[in-house]
Amino acid sequence: MPRHSFSCESTDMPERPHPALLLGLLCVAFALLLAFVWVPMDTDSGLIEKIRRRVSIGDALAPTVAAAFIGLGGLLVLIGGRGPDQAATLTRANLRFLAWFLALLIGSFLVMRHAGPALVWLTGQETEYRLLRDTAPWKWVGFATGGFVLVFGLISIVEGRISLRAGLVGVAAVLVLIAVFDLPFDDLLLPPNGDL
Repeated sequence: MPRHSFSCESTDMPERPHPALLLGLLCVAFALLLAFVWVPMDTDSGLIEKIRRRVSIGDALAPTVAAAFIGLGGLLVLIGGRGPDQAATLTRANLRFLAWFLALLIGSFLVMRHAGPALVWLTGQETEYRLLRDTAPWKWVGFATGGFVLVFGLISIVEGRISLRAGLVGVAAVLVLIAVFDLPFDDLLLPPNGDL
């Protein structure tokens, strides 16, 4: 009698989607939800407001720009797809990177939130920070220090080392953002000054 070999493995099972594709879809879905549902429900003005020939940034501009960047990142992940060198599961190194990233994010936001009031206290100003938060140079202290820590820290984590170039990129990024978002507009409060 001829011998037959039977295998318990089925080749007809569908392959599970790659985590990178799921991440890309999640980012695109979140960006669409943010731009078309959350932002319109949570803001009182449009992207740009023009009142009596005066142009100013609307409440919806910053979160809409953030949604656009999230969506673009998701699309890039989707287009990149699954490369041959990409792991299909989370590794210990992935979790370690995520932990450093979250710690850096929380730390930079804490620096951004408390740097301005701390500097006012250290310099012995008689006026409280809330009254100085829209005057130079006080209005830039929290944004500049927290932003620098975030950019410098992210570059250092990704490169696996601390470098002068990362520090210069952090300074340049903060200066460009201040020049784009603060200098042209008289009524804009940089983060976190609106919450202080």
